[in-house]
Amino acid sequence: MFFANISIAEKYDYLDEKFRAAYKWLAETDIKSLEPGTYPILGEQVYASVQEYETEPKEKRSFEAHKKFFDIQYMVTGDEMFGVCKEEGLKETEAHDDKDLYFYEEPALSGEVLLKEGDLIVVAPEDAHKPRCAAGTPAAVKKVVVKVAL
Repeated sequence: MFFANISIAEKYDYLDEKFRAAYKWLAETDIKSLEPGTYPILGEQVYASVQEYETEPKEKRSFEAHKKFFDIQYMVTGDEMFGVCKEEGLKETEAHDDKDLYFYEEPALSGEVLLKEGDLIVVAPEDAHKPRCAAGTPAAVKKVVVKVAL
């Protein structure tokens, strides 16, 4: 899924070398057998974070964004509701510059995407997102977040 405003539609090349390396790694790696942890793909420019967790009610989760990296969030097993909205205009509540992680107040309006096994979503720095939300009842999932540097 590609989600962007037309004003930035040509700002990024979602098929450049870094993205192609990420997609190739996702397609060719036996991720189900990997333990949670960090796996380099193109050094510090592209790397994967394999995660296992239980989803939570969306009311317990917060919108977040990143300034130095894209996220390619890929569902390995399980289902997850994934909130999306523009970062512009949101009120920041917490910043972790060292982790490139910024949290925001709940927006008045946002959308959701249901991510099922094999689905991925690419989130740009201009996009706030709310991951790890339960699709109904909280459930165990395995997900990979591939970080792609600007």
